[in-house]
Amino acid sequence: MKLHKTSDLVNDSSKASVIPERSSAGQTMSRRDFLRNSSLMAGGAALATGFAPGMMKKAEAATAEKGQAEQIKTICTHCSVGCGIIAEVQNGVWTGQEPAFDHPFNLGAHCAKGASVREHGHGERRLKYPTKLVDGKWKRISWEQAINEIGDKMLEVREQSSPDSVYWLGSAKHNNEQAYLFRKFAAFWGTNNVDHQARICHSTTVAGVANTWGYGAMTNSYNDIHNSKSILIIGGNPAEAHPVSLQHVFKAKEQNNAQLIVIDPRFTRTAAHANQYLRLRPGTDVPVVWGMLWHIFKNGWEDKEFIRQRVYGLEEVKKEIAKWTPEEVERVSGVPENQVYAAAKTMADNRPGTFIWCMGGTQHTIGNNNTRAYCVFQLALGNMGTAGGGTNIFRGHDNVQGATDFGVLSHTLPGYYGLSKGAWGHWSKVWDVDYDWLAGRFEQASYEQSKGKDAMVMNTKGIPVSRWIDGVLEEKANIAQKDNVRVMVLWGHAPNSQTRGQEMKKAMEKLDMMVIIDPYPTVSAVMHDRTDGVYLLPAATQFETYGSVTASNRSLQWRDKVIEPIFESLPDHTIMYRLASKLGFADELFKQIKVENDEPLIEDITREFNKGMWTIGYTGQNPERMKKQQQNWGTFDYTSLLAEGGPCDGEYYGLPWPCWGTAEMGHPGTPNLYDTSKPVAKGGLNFRARFGVERNGENLLAEGSYPVGNEIKNGHPEFTAELLKKLGWWNDLTPEEKKLGWWNDLTPEEKKLAEGKNWKTDRSGGIQRVAIKHGCAPFGNAKARAVVWTFPDPVPVHREPLYTNRRDLVEKYPTYEDRKSFYRLPTRYGSIQAKDYSKDFPIILTSGRLVEYEGGGDESRSNPWLAELQQDMFIEMHPRDANNAGVRDGEDVWVEGAEGARIKVKALVTRRVAAGVAFMPFHFGGHFLGKDLRSKYPEGADPYVLGEACNTAMTYGYDSVTQMQETKCSLCRISKA
Repeated sequence: MKLHKTSDLVNDSSKASVIPERSSAGQTMSRRDFLRNSSLMAGGAALATGFAPGMMKKAEAATAEKGQAEQIKTICTHCSVGCGIIAEVQNGVWTGQEPAFDHPFNLGAHCAKGASVREHGHGERRLKYPTKLVDGKWKRISWEQAINEIGDKMLEVREQSSPDSVYWLGSAKHNNEQAYLFRKFAAFWGTNNVDHQARICHSTTVAGVANTWGYGAMTNSYNDIHNSKSILIIGGNPAEAHPVSLQHVFKAKEQNNAQLIVIDPRFTRTAAHANQYLRLRPGTDVPVVWGMLWHIFKNGWEDKEFIRQRVYGLEEVKKEIAKWTPEEVERVSGVPENQVYAAAKTMADNRPGTFIWCMGGTQHTIGNNNTRAYCVFQLALGNMGTAGGGTNIFRGHDNVQGATDFGVLSHTLPGYYGLSKGAWGHWSKVWDVDYDWLAGRFEQASYEQSKGKDAMVMNTKGIPVSRWIDGVLEEKANIAQKDNVRVMVLWGHAPNSQTRGQEMKKAMEKLDMMVIIDPYPTVSAVMHDRTDGVYLLPAATQFETYGSVTASNRSLQWRDKVIEPIFESLPDHTIMYRLASKLGFADELFKQIKVENDEPLIEDITREFNKGMWTIGYTGQNPERMKKQQQNWGTFDYTSLLAEGGPCDGEYYGLPWPCWGTAEMGHPGTPNLYDTSKPVAKGGLNFRARFGVERNGENLLAEGSYPVGNEIKNGHPEFTAELLKKLGWWNDLTPEEKKLGWWNDLTPEEKKLAEGKNWKTDRSGGIQRVAIKHGCAPFGNAKARAVVWTFPDPVPVHREPLYTNRRDLVEKYPTYEDRKSFYRLPTRYGSIQAKDYSKDFPIILTSGRLVEYEGGGDESRSNPWLAELQQDMFIEMHPRDANNAGVRDGEDVWVEGAEGARIKVKALVTRRVAAGVAFMPFHFGGHFLGKDLRSKYPEGADPYVLGEACNTAMTYGYDSVTQMQETKCSLCRISKA
């Protein structure tokens, strides 16, 4: 296979045509004008500028006869930064692109992936039409045949085994409207067996952060890093994973002399920019963070007044921190005292400081302990609720934040409402369907107990995506549902991003049917040895539809459609409509949503979720407000994100949630969570009161801390109708608000269920409006809690990985005991750790991202611009390990995981990793256990670059709260191939 040379791509005039640009006195010269006028647009000189070929177009290529190109605003579909893109479209053809120079996030910057997105809109390797596997061959079929056959099989399985035997695996690539509709779809099918990528990237973040101060999301923004005086990055490599985010880090370094500290097992491209680099042993985040806090508390550097007013339980945590002396930190983590002390002092001396983490911190059996330790660190220094501070959690995919918010998860409904009867009652009213009808869609049985009582299937957590293979392979008697999973719907999800590849292959082969819906074929299409029962359905990309998308900082952005769906692809929401029609619940699903030519109206979906998402404030961003902001990108301040004049004056870009109340209320959005320096009406907040009023006789509400203008001037519980009446504010509600308010709209039984929770279920928005009118946050005003008494480890502690080569530490820092039932499945811990694998598998295996590819890599490895940049899957290994194995740089090696999987990759001998540690990227697929599977792809749909999936060799291991998979500290051995 021969790839294009870069020079061929640059000079291929058929790939792009240039539209003449007007210039006049007083206009700002665009970067493209500058390059053209400077004679830098040709050949290698153009490449030297670092711009993608899509920006490099010959001005004379366009003619008046061809007409002017339309310029369409869209958002990059790769990482969570949310960069703006200007697509140039002529006669329906996407002819060119430029980064949006006025966009508040990227300000004209792009990474390699963003610069090449045009290829995703017309890629030659796209799935072009529906196909099914017949006798081991791919056969072209019609959409009608595909929907009928798939629907018939699903209905058969539903009748035989219950709705839970069909698993709906969603996507972090759906826009907000599609993600919301997908979770609603699963509910109307009658199952909680629905999940998406967030389970295996940041579910431990959401759990840890939400259970510390109320919301489980990034607290500040990429732009707000400009205000930081210190920046600590742990388990993240934004230089490759989120390249444009580095411009915000560099701005802080340049204007504030901000100190950058990087803590990572690997000397990454991000670490190369650091003032201080700490190399820790994989899986020892808690010891290093507690080690820094040991010095902070010893020297009295903590923010005592902040802690007194706004933090609960820190004294209990300090008892654990006291155990982590410099000697013990170094013994366990490998980081010497002088480095730990220097990092602690730097953060203490340079406030405000921000704390950034990614999957290096989350993907562990104690991932929730790690994320809570990070939060405690920021609370101790008083770095929360302030510009330049916060926990800046860099999410992965472009809409993984939105898909998470909309409940494409097995344990909650949209808006993190949970699965209680009250939660279902709220959403039944939003959806305008009868609660009993909806409940009747689920199996009427109980397999688990909650608080000593039988819990109906409707109210129990489904199987998480990290464990779907166990839902297929586990003995039926061990699963808390009627039958095993028999049908998998993989809708925009790459399975090579998950661990235990050998067992996944077995699970795929045991299924009755697999349905893969994606613009590109994922490795789901080829890693099994099935000969039938597999369907590939071509979904449109996000450039072939429109709607909103939520960036990592909680800002919602509107995308316009760039081109019509190509080949026979269909938008995801159109496919949902056709499938719901076949399955018999389309009338209920789209009761409030207009459908034309089988395509539901996106704006109607937006308005529907606006009516229900009160918990996190997805209620104020209606389509009109988002579209207005999209057309006025350049009016928002680059650092504060506040519009300065213009049509959006006073709003924050993206109306970052919570954007309280109705759209008519005009809340500007909340740029930095928990910032008491401004009124709630202007984006201020305090910590959320979601853990009660007191515990063990101690006050859980804030003491003397409140947002500017708060009339209560102290801590208070969340708002209910009762609280409004006690405060004398009940009559501030309008008659219309009272009519639609929760109290008058509920039955006596529902009133009892909703007691104390009604600011979340008041569909008029009146309670929120009145609370904010009086300067209060609707969710109350409480302390953050450093102790999470509902978790297996109330205080974060270190536990050795299941597969550890430090057997000397297992007795003191053991893992958990095996758990019999968790998310419907048994989970193993101690039984694995009890066996010593380290003699046969001595090298710690970890994984991460590359700048060229994203996620499972199918889309980006099918892009010729990116594929030529990295053509081989590889493993980084230290020279000592390479010499001991007789391996030289560039040679083929076998990597064998501790559970026996054996993959063949290239050796990259480097000191980026320490001796005894190896690193692999997780973006490759299409090879399996040394075998090239290219011949198994549909003709013309195989990615340009194939390779082994590193997760094939990764082992068992799941977080104790969320079932996040363990991918950052397994064991392996490496030998010359």
